[in-house]
Amino acid sequence: MLIFVIDDEISVLEDTKETISKVVADAKIITFMRAADALDMIEKGEKPDVVFSDIEMPGISGLDFSIRLKNISPDTRIIFVTGYEKYAVEAFKTRACGYLLKPLDAVDVKEELDYIIEESTGKQSNRIVASCFGHFDLYWNGEPLIFSRRKSKELLAYLIYRNGAACSSGEIGLALWEETDDAKAEQNRIRVLINDIKGTLKELGIENLLIREHRQLAIKKEMIECDYYKMLEGDMNVMNSYNGKFMEDYHWADLSRVHFNKSK
Repeated sequence: MLIFVIDDEISVLEDTKETISKVVADAKIITFMRAADALDMIEKGEKPDVVFSDIEMPGISGLDFSIRLKNISPDTRIIFVTGYEKYAVEAFKTRACGYLLKPLDAVDVKEELDYIIEESTGKQSNRIVASCFGHFDLYWNGEPLIFSRRKSKELLAYLIYRNGAACSSGEIGLALWEETDDAKAEQNRIRVLINDIKGTLKELGIENLLIREHRQLAIKKEMIECDYYKMLEGDMNVMNSYNGKFMEDYHWADLSRVHFNKSK
């Protein structure tokens, strides 16, 4: 395994390399104090399996590096190592595989690398990435997932919010439209949204993300990589990165937003 480490502080750079070496003793680790130097080596054909990168650096920032990396070495995975929690949302949007806070811990490094290895061998393939902190967004292979109807995205957001629980058409209707005096019309609207979602998912080969049985709807949680789920599972890195904003576009998330903020 070829690993690049980028940090503009030499002491942090050495500590990070040492920690990674303890986890993967047979890895080849190359260090850089400038992201530009790492990009230059990658452009010359030295493509790493994983990059551990700081975010706040002079010249090219870690986030900018991640965007450029995607264009020249799309199979390389990036894990951000930073002392700043505020960049977590942006990091997930660049399709980062991990977000670790300094000082680096060997257990966290092993967990992130194990996940990457499992993903590369297909054990965790076909997963949509959902970003719930701030505005809600969905990604597939690093690209935003687009639906023809705005409410289709909200329906998926609500199903993710329900944490895999089955939802009736009445619950969905109350969440998406708050009130209605025509149950049949409401069911027809939901059916249109479901067909829109299934059409988009079918193009990606993951239409089984939706579970529809006995007039109830749910999603398969195991097919979604989500900051919200990681927080519920007690992932400290994700919990520390929570910025006080949760599914900002949707009123039905207000109670959870208040709860998370009180727990912060």
